[in-house]
Amino acid sequence: MLTLRVDADTLARMRFAASPASESMVWLRLTAASGRHPVFGDPGPLARAALAHPDVALLADLLPRNGDTYRPDLLTPQPGADPQRRDLLDEQIARIEAVSQEDLEEQVFTYTRTHWSRPLRASTRRIAESGRMQRRLANGLARFWRDALSDGWPELRSIIDRDIARRATAIAAHGIGRALGALHPGIDWAGDAVTLTRSRDGEIDVTGRDLVLAPGVLSWPDVIIQVDTPGQFVLYYPALRIEAGRDRRSGGIAQVLGNTRAALLAHLETARSTAELATLVGYAPGTVSYHLSALHRAHLVTKVRDGRYVLYRRTAHAAGLLEDARD
Repeated sequence: MLTLRVDADTLARMRFAASPASESMVWLRLTAASGRHPVFGDPGPLARAALAHPDVALLADLLPRNGDTYRPDLLTPQPGADPQRRDLLDEQIARIEAVSQEDLEEQVFTYTRTHWSRPLRASTRRIAESGRMQRRLANGLARFWRDALSDGWPELRSIIDRDIARRATAIAAHGIGRALGALHPGIDWAGDAVTLTRSRDGEIDVTGRDLVLAPGVLSWPDVIIQVDTPGQFVLYYPALRIEAGRDRRSGGIAQVLGNTRAALLAHLETARSTAELATLVGYAPGTVSYHLSALHRAHLVTKVRDGRYVLYRRTAHAAGLLEDARD
């Protein structure tokens, strides 16, 4: 059992926050492992195509696999203090790029050696030693987010916001202690400490520090604790009502993580230009072009030049995904 020792100052500064970086890491880890989420199913071709970028691949190489659980905390910086900010990910990306070389080497070299059953790749070690890893990890996160998650973030964020609102109501009605004890069956409130029964053994002093409580959507149903970056304590717990998605088909993730791209694919039964699609879906041509590029990298659309225009058309695989989503 892990015990987080807190005091009145910790409780006064405890807050809830969304962490787009954490959601991204969970989805990337699942993608790299060719896994399936218990609710949302297959990460999909867009996420898999993003792995071809070397910075995304580098990021994936720092994620646990084969039963390991340690994830370097520098990949998921503590979310900022303003829950209404729309640029949460930009802030987290900037904090990754600003990680000190000393902290990076401690987590990437020392902690992975302690907690992983596999050695760090020699190529990954060389990048870490070069001082270029922070920038490349930040770029990898930005790239994976843009290609695989950005389109569906408003819907993911709405799930997180609803959870936070329910927790706030519970705190108002029953107090912070009871609300903490209701986060998850493996989390309890002991009067002066938060205890996690399904975690590593030990005690960590969080007195006088921020403890951020982050609802997890894509990390459902897991509890994750990060305490290795000095002063950055985050407890990720499963957001409420995620299990309601269990009746979705495996292709249902497209309904949560790709409404814009699904709309484009729906109009691409016949070949169309970027300008024509922009008119049909009501987005700027630059936005449509960006999404079409992601779809093309994932082999969901083909493109051919016809005079002055480039025409896009969905592939048979894309048509099959749309059909699954309708059933």
